[in-house]
Amino acid sequence: MSKPVSAMATANSLSATSSSASSASSASSASSPASSTSPASPKKPTGLQGPWRRVVFVGLYELIAIIVSSLLFMATGQNSGDSGVMAVAASTIAIAWNLTFNWLFERWELRQTRKGRSLLRRIAHAIGFEGGIAAMLIPLMAWWFKISLWEATVLEAGLLVFFMLYTFVFNWAFDRIFGLPASAQNLKP
Repeated sequence: MSKPVSAMATANSLSATSSSASSASSASSASSPASSTSPASPKKPTGLQGPWRRVVFVGLYELIAIIVSSLLFMATGQNSGDSGVMAVAASTIAIAWNLTFNWLFERWELRQTRKGRSLLRRIAHAIGFEGGIAAMLIPLMAWWFKISLWEATVLEAGLLVFFMLYTFVFNWAFDRIFGLPASAQNLKP
């Protein structure tokens, strides 16, 4: 898979000096290419950045999550109507949490001296996101499905295992396809 190419990539232009075929003196005059020694400016981030990155990320992530959640709820014996409503409610909560958590995570990541997304950083991201969403969804599932908090916790634990892996794989694939966010790129000259 190739790395994403930035539309804002800097193009180097080389100037070619043309010599006049009729001028004999131009053959004897030596000209050296101009070399600029301007100070290096910071690199521009590559890939999908800014608000559109978050919109595309959340949209794709939650579309897949609604489908899978509905199927998983139905697999545990919940009726399809309740499962669908719960999946959409969970997705709505998750969208708000996703935007908030990723914004906070990227602010933290921006202050780190080590750039990139290591395995440890990706694991921390997945645990932080899924832990926060579990704290919000367990009480909601208990109420909606009319089950105990313990049963909702067990249900959420099953979802947590799936979504922990899904979050990790989705983030990795998203970064490979759309490029790392600017906060994880080494943009120093």
